[in-house]
Amino acid sequence: MKIEQLGFYEHQKLGNSLGPMGEHENQVQNSSSQERYFICEDNKLPWTLDMMKVAVIQKPPLSSPSALPSAIKLIQIPKAEKLLQTTLEQTRQIHALMVKVHFTDSNLSPSAQFNLLITSYTKNSQPHSALDIYAYLRRVDHEVDNFMVPAVLKACSFVSMTRLGKEIHGFAVKSGLTEDVFVSNALIQMYGECDSVVSARLLFDNMRERDEVSWSTMLRCYVRNKLHREALETIRKMQILQIRPSEVAMISMVTLFADLEDNEMGKAMHAYATKNLEKMGVHLTTAFIHMYAKSGNLASARLLFSGLHQKSVASWTAMIAGYIRYNKLEEGMKLFARMIEERVKPNEITLLSLVVECGFVGALELGKQLHVYIVRSEICMSLALATALVDMYGKCGEINNGKEVFDSVKNKDVMIWSAMIAAYAQARCTDQAFDLFVKMRDNGVAPNQVTMTTIISLCAEVGAHDMGKWIHTVIDRQVIEMDTILKTALLEMYAKCGDIDGAWKLFREAKDRDIGMWNTMMAGFGMHGYGKEALELLSEMERVGFRPNDITFIGLLHACSHAGLVEEGKLMFEKMVHKFALVPKIEHYGCMVDLLGRAGHLDEAYGIIKNMPIRANAIIWSVLLAACKLHQNVVLGEIAAKQLVYLEPQNCGYNVSMSNIYAMANRWTDVAGVRKAMKNKEMKKEPGLSCIEVNGYVHEFIMGDRTHPEIKKVNDMVSDMRNKLKEAGYRADTSAVLKNIDEEEKETALNYHSEKLAMAFGLISTAPGTPIRIVKNLRVCNDCHTATKLLSKIYQRLIIVRDRKRFHHFRDGTCSCGDYW
Repeated sequence: MKIEQLGFYEHQKLGNSLGPMGEHENQVQNSSSQERYFICEDNKLPWTLDMMKVAVIQKPPLSSPSALPSAIKLIQIPKAEKLLQTTLEQTRQIHALMVKVHFTDSNLSPSAQFNLLITSYTKNSQPHSALDIYAYLRRVDHEVDNFMVPAVLKACSFVSMTRLGKEIHGFAVKSGLTEDVFVSNALIQMYGECDSVVSARLLFDNMRERDEVSWSTMLRCYVRNKLHREALETIRKMQILQIRPSEVAMISMVTLFADLEDNEMGKAMHAYATKNLEKMGVHLTTAFIHMYAKSGNLASARLLFSGLHQKSVASWTAMIAGYIRYNKLEEGMKLFARMIEERVKPNEITLLSLVVECGFVGALELGKQLHVYIVRSEICMSLALATALVDMYGKCGEINNGKEVFDSVKNKDVMIWSAMIAAYAQARCTDQAFDLFVKMRDNGVAPNQVTMTTIISLCAEVGAHDMGKWIHTVIDRQVIEMDTILKTALLEMYAKCGDIDGAWKLFREAKDRDIGMWNTMMAGFGMHGYGKEALELLSEMERVGFRPNDITFIGLLHACSHAGLVEEGKLMFEKMVHKFALVPKIEHYGCMVDLLGRAGHLDEAYGIIKNMPIRANAIIWSVLLAACKLHQNVVLGEIAAKQLVYLEPQNCGYNVSMSNIYAMANRWTDVAGVRKAMKNKEMKKEPGLSCIEVNGYVHEFIMGDRTHPEIKKVNDMVSDMRNKLKEAGYRADTSAVLKNIDEEEKETALNYHSEKLAMAFGLISTAPGTPIRIVKNLRVCNDCHTATKLLSKIYQRLIIVRDRKRFHHFRDGTCSCGDYW
């Protein structure tokens, strides 16, 4: 027995027999007549074809196929308001029944029934089914009216189908439907949710008639796309035109003030809403909860939350996320438990928000508990949720757990690949990150801007210049859109990998520079010791109309510090305050202390610390301590060290610096005292670590390394380097070895500093004349600096070393720093 296809594609037939009644049947209850029906479904064809394959059959089972027509009984199609409240399964059943009676068994017209089906499918997260109905109606030339167009545009918004949305826009213009403000508003909303803000604004500007909804929709479009300036301008125009904001518009305004972290405007908005609304709805109240929670005003957020008689899932989410964001983890977990107790089931958005917040603050244990809840509750692990978990584990340093989630996902998209790559990058698992990037491309997943920015930033971090250049080539070949964020990441990569010429070339070629790109280029010049070039770039930046910000001056002051431009640095600080009215932050004072301390003006640097209006933090005292070590000032060094021990008692680096200062002054008793105190507190000094990239792989060396597979060849090369240095008249500077041991032992220790091992590996692994690029986690010592200058001349190599402070370009026996670091 075969039955007619019950769908829009009437020329197709179902070739599947119903089989014995009772197989594949789902029981349905008609609430009005209490009559029992059974729906027999063919599960072999996917629903995505929009073919309803159901027959509604009475019990008992039919005795013969010929009895089928008389046995079919129809369930009454519900009224419009009921249909919009139906589940997906109910919508499909109603759809089948509508088709069976050719849309005649209802008090609604066929067009109205189609509208309701489109709306119901969209509400039940099946926008493709809704769009299939629309496509069918256009094919058969069925009337599409001003009620249907907004419903279809809503479905387009769900799946970001801008192209189809534009086609519908064109159809609406030809049909004269855009004269209806309802249709135009729907088009603005569709463009806004598909990130086509320019199209939305163009349509808004050309509207002959705008209502409150038009303004609130345009405002929502700006807020959604983080165009804060335009959103504020829209609010200003609404005030001028005396357009009273609706509750929907107020929600957008509150969201805007939350994004801008403008607490005063947020409070004013709250007062306005309280005064002008008889009762705030749940959605608006939730927006205020989110705003207060995001700004850390948890007391106000909780007061609003407690006052809600009917709390939505979003209300619970906003309050719990606020607790997590500000490390009130116990309160957040208690509220989550209460949410479950009150039988409010967290949806995917709730869990997504909470997992993201856990990653943001590094709340690993709470993140794990949420993961366990997801698994035990058998919640469908969507791609978005899996990506959030991978990201959370990566930010919390739990790579293995993140990898387990990643491996469990079958159909991976670009975002989860990017999250896993970012997790490896965060943990400095360089090879794994690069290997996964290659595997991602091999699996046919095209990287996007987020992926590229992550992998480029990793190249910058570890100094992987060759890999960074290859990534740049991939971007050009795959025609990935180069926005300013990606260009700035590339520029920073070239600068941090020692290729300042490559960074400058990229900067000059960029047509759409923003303030971030200017600042990055200045910082690049600064870390390479090109202070004058950084100052010239500031002048050019002002000439083309860019106003420097606080980050600009941090880069400039660093540049002056590394180049020894003390007076110029002082002028920059004065210019920042008096010409641009920027209030100095603690970072600016830190730069000034570094500028003066590095130049030997220690008393002046200490004077800044004592007189600055902000309490000095550990960074500023550590900068002074480093200057005291450089210029062997024991008295000021002790003052700085005491402050540091008080501020960060568990940080052994400051104890080590003070120990070194005592060692330089041959105060070995004091050295022993500091070392004993460190031992009692179980502190360990951060070991020197140097990285070098060879043939696309990053190799790491620590002082006295014996673990590298090529260590025998490396040690042989170290011996060769030592012999040639002696022939060139080099004598080891044993003052860098701050231990009470004999000179021979000190010389041996110096030979196996991590940068010398990395250099030796570079010499045996690369062709003659190839530049050697090394990244070190600590400041280069005096002996290694002197030796590297000579080695660059002996082996005729450009050796570029990036230490904790700056870049050193060693060439023909000289260094770009001019021995000032």
